[in-house]
Amino acid sequence: MTKTLAVLGSTGSIGVQALEVARLSGFEIEALTANSRTDIIEEQIREFNPRVAAVADEKAAADLKIRVADTSTKVLSGAEGVEECARCGADTVLNSIVGIAGLAPTLAAIENGSNIALANKETLVAGGKIVMDSAAEKGVAILPVDSEHSAIFQSLQGCHGKNQIKRLILTASGGPFFGKTREELSKVTLEQALKHPNWSMGAKITIDSATMMNKGLELIEAAWLFGMKAADIDILVHRQSIIHSLVEYVDNSVIAQLGVPDMRIPIQYALTYPDRFVSPVKQLDLAEAAMLTFEKPDYETFACINLCRKAFEQGGLFPAAVNAANEKANELFREGKIGFLDIPKAVEAAFDCVNAVSDYTLEQVFETDKTVREATERLFI
Repeated sequence: MTKTLAVLGSTGSIGVQALEVARLSGFEIEALTANSRTDIIEEQIREFNPRVAAVADEKAAADLKIRVADTSTKVLSGAEGVEECARCGADTVLNSIVGIAGLAPTLAAIENGSNIALANKETLVAGGKIVMDSAAEKGVAILPVDSEHSAIFQSLQGCHGKNQIKRLILTASGGPFFGKTREELSKVTLEQALKHPNWSMGAKITIDSATMMNKGLELIEAAWLFGMKAADIDILVHRQSIIHSLVEYVDNSVIAQLGVPDMRIPIQYALTYPDRFVSPVKQLDLAEAAMLTFEKPDYETFACINLCRKAFEQGGLFPAAVNAANEKANELFREGKIGFLDIPKAVEAAFDCVNAVSDYTLEQVFETDKTVREATERLFI
């Protein structure tokens, strides 16, 4: 039977690659969403003929409605339209929306009984308990799309209990600035920060990689996905991005997942799990790769990693707070309004914006997000 798929964030890097995988694997596309790129989503609508599509930007949605008036696709707008696409009833909803904007659509898809292929790490960073509790209640699977979490997920196949796991090891490319001092980082430009050595990603995620905030966010996501304590998750800089992450078991054997740095591998596995199919990705040639290196991160220079670890350990709304501060500071840096090292400064300041709570609601997550974004802007502007 043909599987159905909705792709949220279909015009971004992950979304475009997900549709390439879907094209090769014979998925039927039920829904597509974009933030504002009507040119790309129009092409996608004409190829895949989804029942429904949405554009978050109201003006762009009105433009798309005119562009595809000759098709059968219903066009929606705004955050509500994106959430309606998430509720389309597809077997799997792949969420590659950037930032906390992906949280509500994830919950909408779970509520409607769809499995989640998750490429939006902020969903679990900001609302981890709410999301995992909801998925458990509805009996839906959350399948990781991020290369690191997919690697752990694959390395855990055959594991017969969490008590067999000693630690998880997330690998990091180190981004464009690995090895630089704080003084050198104080002078880096946006253009330099956007030059990732191994991966082609959107601007926000590329800056997160440069600050290594992405690795802190991934630590929190891994803790929720795999039910681990932050203390049992380590990070290792592996510049070649061949080993995507590792699992160390209690007998000290370590299992890793290897592959060329191409997101179509984890995307395809999330969409076809538990089956594997022929992939369009280049075959890994270890002789060609020649040398694989490993180093510990510089936690002092790249402070965001341990700030995320601290936020998860303190729990409650602290992860939502550091995520909000990072999203806003990342945006301000891309707009040329703050310096590169102001990003970790903003993340650290976020701890003063919230109080410790043992439990929280979705409304509190969004309130925290708003409060911290405003505080971050006041910090610099």
